[in-house]
Amino acid sequence: MKDHQLTDRGPHDPSSGNTEATPPAGMSGGAGPLMRLVNNQGLAFLLVGGFNTALGTAWFIVWQLALGDQLGYHFAIVAGYLCNVLCAFAMYRYLVFRVRGHLLRDLWRFVVVNFGAFAINMALMTLAVSVFGFPPIPAQIAITAVTATASFFGYRDFSFSRKKRSGSA
Repeated sequence: MKDHQLTDRGPHDPSSGNTEATPPAGMSGGAGPLMRLVNNQGLAFLLVGGFNTALGTAWFIVWQLALGDQLGYHFAIVAGYLCNVLCAFAMYRYLVFRVRGHLLRDLWRFVVVNFGAFAINMALMTLAVSVFGFPPIPAQIAITAVTATASFFGYRDFSFSRKKRSGSA
């Protein structure tokens, strides 16, 4: 029984009887390349999220080292965020789901979740660095672990979710 496959009934419904990995309810298109490889939505999200978390952290470090002394760590966070957000969206959309349609709606929802994590990141970094005196790079790494966990649930349950409405086609 393949209870971790994606089906029209959801990623953990063993009663589906479907033998192919397909996108969650309402999504169109085949499974993305990563889903064909790992065949588990949670693992695919973790792999893409891990890569994008590392990439976002690398962008922060690059900007902090390049201009942090002149423009501050807040600038490094904003610049890193802007460099990473579209890459993250494209990777989730292509590698995990490979969906079609609803591009702007999906992007908007993705940005809402991602910006929520970003705002939490800014607040926690301000507390960690300005109030408690922690160095910016280790503080960012610790805070990233917290925001990445919260983001996973937001992406899964909101950004890329297409729940069927009762009484609608």
